[in-house]
Amino acid sequence: MSGIQNTMLHVTFRIFQGTFRLRSSVTQVVMDKPCILATTLGAPGGIYKCFEPCIEKHFTIITFERFVQRKEDFAAKIQALFVWGGAIKVDQNLLQSLPNLKAVVNGGVGVDHLDIPLINSFGIKVSNTPHVVDNATADIGISLMLASARKIVEGHNFSKLREFDNFPESSLGTDVSGATLGIIGMGRIGYKVAKRAQGFEMKILYHNRNQRPKSEEKAVGAMYCASMKELLQRSDFVMVVVNLSPQTHKLIGAKEFAMMKPNSTLINISRGLVVDQDALVDAIQKKMIRAAALDVTYPEPLPRDHPLLSFPNVIVLPHLGTHTMETSQIMVERMVTNALAAVTGGQLPDEIKA
Repeated sequence: MSGIQNTMLHVTFRIFQGTFRLRSSVTQVVMDKPCILATTLGAPGGIYKCFEPCIEKHFTIITFERFVQRKEDFAAKIQALFVWGGAIKVDQNLLQSLPNLKAVVNGGVGVDHLDIPLINSFGIKVSNTPHVVDNATADIGISLMLASARKIVEGHNFSKLREFDNFPESSLGTDVSGATLGIIGMGRIGYKVAKRAQGFEMKILYHNRNQRPKSEEKAVGAMYCASMKELLQRSDFVMVVVNLSPQTHKLIGAKEFAMMKPNSTLINISRGLVVDQDALVDAIQKKMIRAAALDVTYPEPLPRDHPLLSFPNVIVLPHLGTHTMETSQIMVERMVTNALAAVTGGQLPDEIKA
């Protein structure tokens, strides 16, 4: 081998050696970040890939698929679990397989899909992202009310698929301005719905476990109904904005539909199981109420052959309440904040206890 060849070989080796060390150093830095378990970003049911930089700035993401394939490599490294929807089933087997897990961090407010007592029994904390979703959820409630009242979906379909140019009588909508809105559940989101309804000069009734202070009622022009029956009998639009619990499971059923006005509309932006869907189908078929507009159902999404999808006066969304770029970004950032608190031994800002 010539001297030139020998020199080139030596230089090539040193470059390779330096590259290897650099790559090793980068890998070490990445793995030095705390590890979180999550579904593959961008996969169906998971966090969208556009939010990946927000998470990777602080954590190494171990996808659930990689974890299942190589549990022995990752189990001890994972300190937080990111739950977005129901893509990952948090059960006893999963919890037992993660010895150093410190927190289950949920994206969104509702945690009815999590067994909090079970999770806490492993010494693991649970958090959600409250407040973040309030405006977007209130917006979707008002949107559904307007879309149903003014037959927006039918109008769009008429423009696309019309076989004639004149509007049929069935296309007549109903006024929102000046109508009576009954809000069941006057928490943060319910109150924001009331603030928005003020702009339509609506009469606002509400039913809640506890009556709000008079000053808050006055601020949005709301009147408290001690009984849900009174609210149902008086409202043109009934919007359900409660958390799902044993007490609210199928809160709206056949008895409640029988109390509502024949020209009233039910709007559900809480959880699907708060409304008895079989009773709703019956109420629509028998024209006990005028219409329904749902952001939530059970299951989600509904099977394509479900009766609710066959009615022209029923709008069904696939749970879009918080589905905006801005709200989702803030939700992910809040999840990161809670996870960072967990892995550093701090207090989770949004911890939920059983």
